[in-house]
Amino acid sequence: MKQLVPGQEIEAEVIAVTDDCIFIDLNAKSEGIVDKADFTDENGTCSVTVGQKIKVFFVGDKKGEMTFTAKISGEDANKDMLEQAWQQGIPVEGHVEKEIKGGFEVKVGTARAFCPYSQMGFRQKEAPAFYVGKNLTFRIQEYKEDGKNILLSNRVIEEEKYQEHLSSIKDILAVGNTVTGTVESLQSYGAFVNVAGFRALLPISEISRGRVEDIASVLSPGQEITAQVISADWQRERVSLSLKNLTADPWDSVQEKYPVDSKHTGTISRVADFGLFVTLEPGIDGLVHISALENENRNTNLRVKYKTGTKMDVTVISLDPKQRRLGLCPTSSTEQDTSARIYLDNQDDSDTYNPFAALLKKK
Repeated sequence: MKQLVPGQEIEAEVIAVTDDCIFIDLNAKSEGIVDKADFTDENGTCSVTVGQKIKVFFVGDKKGEMTFTAKISGEDANKDMLEQAWQQGIPVEGHVEKEIKGGFEVKVGTARAFCPYSQMGFRQKEAPAFYVGKNLTFRIQEYKEDGKNILLSNRVIEEEKYQEHLSSIKDILAVGNTVTGTVESLQSYGAFVNVAGFRALLPISEISRGRVEDIASVLSPGQEITAQVISADWQRERVSLSLKNLTADPWDSVQEKYPVDSKHTGTISRVADFGLFVTLEPGIDGLVHISALENENRNTNLRVKYKTGTKMDVTVISLDPKQRRLGLCPTSSTEQDTSARIYLDNQDDSDTYNPFAALLKKK
């Protein structure tokens, strides 16, 4: 390996993780040392494991040990290292001391720096008091007057983390994949679902094969669901999911279950000017055209006479599975047909003539 200069970024493989340090392979029969705290979150969990490759910055040779950092902080944050951090784009850790005019005063090592409001946080902005007292990571945007004037940005760090996160989940959220997520919130047009830290949309039309009127009746915040990715637009950061794609399509068996001339009992699901939509099962709706309704015409207000949720007996008069169209007409119920058949079967030709029975027999 060529001789390193302070501030130089390298990528190296982790060969050991101890209580305090992370050792990396320098490919020169030597090892580098990184403070474990650089990769440990606020809960004490270390994010790296042996065999993983990490990007770090060379700090220097300390007592014969090649030391590296993911960000400059503490005793490393001296004047020379801060200038190197500015020139090389090395992240620095700073303590947000207080809110001042236009932003925040941040202490980085022994130096004091300034972070404008616009450069603190990313996307979801918090009240200024939220940041005061916290240790955050920044990138030096300006380094002037020999370190007396330092301008910081936390926003660029958060943006980089977000883009890295997006890159890591694109394979997970590829179109066609089945994913598990948690419902975050409900809207009239669908539900927002957290999948691997990304907010995806489950449109209301993709929840069920049947028509969903009230999304809150089938989903609730905090609920875990399994869905299929049906679209991904990474330029606009939009991903759409579907629950119904993971269920059988009832139209695949519609010819066997609802052949022409078969009778069924359905439910009026929607009333239109031109007719009634009748649901035979979730995902299978047929149309009773106004011309098939007795004593009705185009001037009739169907919404006054027919109400959604009402049961209706219908006969299938046309079927087009490819276009997903089912034509229906009102009919006598199967119960009425059965009763009439039993009545006819019990009639004796020697009985007194019954005009009603004779009429049924003609049918």
